[in-house]
Amino acid sequence: MHSKIRTTLTLRALHVLLGLTLCVLAAAVLLAFSVVGHAAQPFDDQSFKQAQAAGKTILVDVAAPWCPTCRQQRPIVEQIEEETPNLVVYEVDFDTAKDALRHFRVQYQSTLIVFKGTKEVGRSTGDTDAARIRALVAKGF
Repeated sequence: MHSKIRTTLTLRALHVLLGLTLCVLAAAVLLAFSVVGHAAQPFDDQSFKQAQAAGKTILVDVAAPWCPTCRQQRPIVEQIEEETPNLVVYEVDFDTAKDALRHFRVQYQSTLIVFKGTKEVGRSTGDTDAARIRALVAKGF
C-alpha cells in the first residue's frame, strides 16, 4: 500500500512538472515572437520629423490588415528591417491614419515610401518583389 501511494504521488508530481514545463515553454515562444517580430513602429508625426531631422533613412509602410499584397510585403520588409539596423520603419494604417495618408499623398494601401532625411528618395505601390523592395530601400543609403 505504501509503494502505491508513493507511485501515485510521483505520477502527480511528474504531471505538475510537465504542466509547468509547458507553461514556461509557451512563455518563451511568446517572448521570442515579440522580440523577433518586426520592430516597425506606428507612425507618429513628431517621431518621424525627429528621424528626418537626424538625417536617418526612413521607410514608411502603408498597409491594411485586409490587404493580401500588404501581407506579401510584410515578411520582406521585416527581413530588410532585421538586416538594416540603421533603417527606421514606420507603419501607417491605411484604414485609420487618414492624416498621414494626406501628408504622404497616398491613395492606395501597399505603398512603400523611402526618405533620406527630409527628402523622399523612392516610392512604390503594390510591389511584392523582394529585390525591387530592397533596391527601393537602398536608395536611402
